[in-house]
Amino acid sequence: MAEITPSPHPSSTIEPRPSVGYDNVHHRGFKLAKGIRIRPMHILSICWRTASPASKCVNLLWPLVPTAIVLQYTHPDDLHLLVFILSYLAMVPCANLIGFASHESTRKLPKVLGHLIEIILASTPEMILLLVLLNKKQYYVIQAAALGSLLATLLLCLGVCFFCGGLIYSEQTFNGAVSELGSDLLLTAGMGLMIPGAFHATHQDQTAASGHVLLISRITSIFLMLAYFIYVYFQMRSHHRLYEVMLEHEEEIVSNLAPIHKEEKLCFAECLVSLAIALTLVTMLAINLVQGIPFIVKERGVSESFLGLILVPIVEKAAEHITTVEDACRNHMTAAMFHCLGSTIQTALFNIPLVVLVGWAIGRDLDLEFELFNMIVLVLSILVVGSFTRDLKSNYLEGSLCLIVYVLIAVGSYFD
Repeated sequence: MAEITPSPHPSSTIEPRPSVGYDNVHHRGFKLAKGIRIRPMHILSICWRTASPASKCVNLLWPLVPTAIVLQYTHPDDLHLLVFILSYLAMVPCANLIGFASHESTRKLPKVLGHLIEIILASTPEMILLLVLLNKKQYYVIQAAALGSLLATLLLCLGVCFFCGGLIYSEQTFNGAVSELGSDLLLTAGMGLMIPGAFHATHQDQTAASGHVLLISRITSIFLMLAYFIYVYFQMRSHHRLYEVMLEHEEEIVSNLAPIHKEEKLCFAECLVSLAIALTLVTMLAINLVQGIPFIVKERGVSESFLGLILVPIVEKAAEHITTVEDACRNHMTAAMFHCLGSTIQTALFNIPLVVLVGWAIGRDLDLEFELFNMIVLVLSILVVGSFTRDLKSNYLEGSLCLIVYVLIAVGSYFD
């Protein structure tokens, strides 16, 4: 008997509608070059629809961005507090856009390289703010903000990750290579950052010691950056396979727990445009914040220690912390640890030394002579986190203890 070939379904003869991907030429936009089209509405749509609930809440703050910028230039002398508050809050959605665009631009890169570039790009708001402070010679605020950034990531972000993840899962585990190497690097960075201040504090002749602190700070910064580049080489070249296998294994676990849905993504050109816009806005808002610091300190009685150690780091790291906490809530704890410790290492071994060396180049005498209170809390925080991560497990109790330690530091800095 001859086989009867079924006729095609009538609907198969209908031409499909054009897709909504980034190759759809029917979406309006503007061309940067041949074959490269930028569609602002498409960027906004992707940023909103693919964002997590927490990121969507952050995106609701976008109206504050133009408001803060306009008020700064229309009322530069009489609305200091309002401009400072609006600029402070407006930094969060801009930093969130940087994090989103950096993640989109690195998704096709090798996993280790992509994570490293994400961490570098996510730290750009911090770098911009520190450089603006350097230009205004706010040395004490720079020192406090630099150490506050380390504390905000080590205690606040990691504490929230442990606490929120522990409420969902009774116990979470992470790869030992991340925590062990991270603890070693943090102890090294903490030792390096404390040397100039310890040198000055332990010399009886304070005047003679002060003349050497700046030189010691610059030499220390050079060697800390050398340690950072060795760390990057370790990750990218000699031991890259270790990190790739670790991250691939973590992604397999997450994909087995929840199916992965294909969603539209930004093209590389759209990621670059988003990054350029966000960095420009962050720079403008950082200038607003720095210009309002003298008024906040003198008129409102907020100490520079609390401002630099607590307030500034929270806002500059807020978007990055949201992404990290989301990883922990999805039981992606290795990636969360990778981001937390990687961001702290990025700040301690690269960002802080770079600001010191940039100050050297432009004639700003920024050193690493931190106050005794700041030195003590940094070293103790590194030891506390190292103790909690030694068993390669986390729970909500450890998270709550990290948060309590951070609150105690904030109380101490407020009355400093």
